[in-house]
Amino acid sequence: MDIVHYLAMTAAEIGADPPLPSKIAWMACHFSPYSAGLSNCPRQLPPGSLLILNDFSPIHGHSPEVVADQLRSCVDTLNCSGVLLDFQRPGNAETAALAQYLSGVLPCPMAVSSLYAESLSCPVFLPPVPAQTPVPEYLAPWQGREIWLETALDAVTVTLTEKGASFAPLPRADSAPNDFRDENLHCRYRITLSQDRAEFLLYRAREDLATLLQEAGKYGVTTAVGLYQEWVEKA
Repeated sequence: MDIVHYLAMTAAEIGADPPLPSKIAWMACHFSPYSAGLSNCPRQLPPGSLLILNDFSPIHGHSPEVVADQLRSCVDTLNCSGVLLDFQRPGNAETAALAQYLSGVLPCPMAVSSLYAESLSCPVFLPPVPAQTPVPEYLAPWQGREIWLETALDAVTVTLTEKGASFAPLPRADSAPNDFRDENLHCRYRITLSQDRAEFLLYRAREDLATLLQEAGKYGVTTAVGLYQEWVEKA
């Protein structure tokens, strides 16, 4: 199935007046430090944009009703296609209660990060597929649910020694002409050998993510969200 791919943009990035991607996501609404509701809500977005609420500023006594009213107002006024609750602070009872409440009252599709999705029936938002993990294996725990997937050009170094394998994530890796490509993992890699170890650098380029999403669509992924700055400025 065709996956809708949103690129998340800040107000500053939108204000720089670049050619906008066909689908953008607002990054992001926050829990206000001064009220029971939200701050940094958008005033203008192209129709069909995705609205993101994150917990970069932690929730603390905020009103679910006020938050819901503000999100509904944005969705209705700006004709947003959906809401993404990108909650990354684990184990917060207020966050869990808000996610449950919003899943029942918002008038549009809504996804919530995997930290808070288990008890809900709405779509789940997953982190990027690690470069060393096959797509079916990574998505298997969430089969039967609609999945929204984060995309990123992350990399990982896998070091093999007589003691086993160790993994070290990297923000990104630059491609080289002689790098190999693994079609099953949708990644590229290079190998460095020394006397006591072998190091594998695994990474993805934009073209690899395109084929990854084609496969992911077979396993319940309907929506993808990546960073504008990564896809457009550095890709």
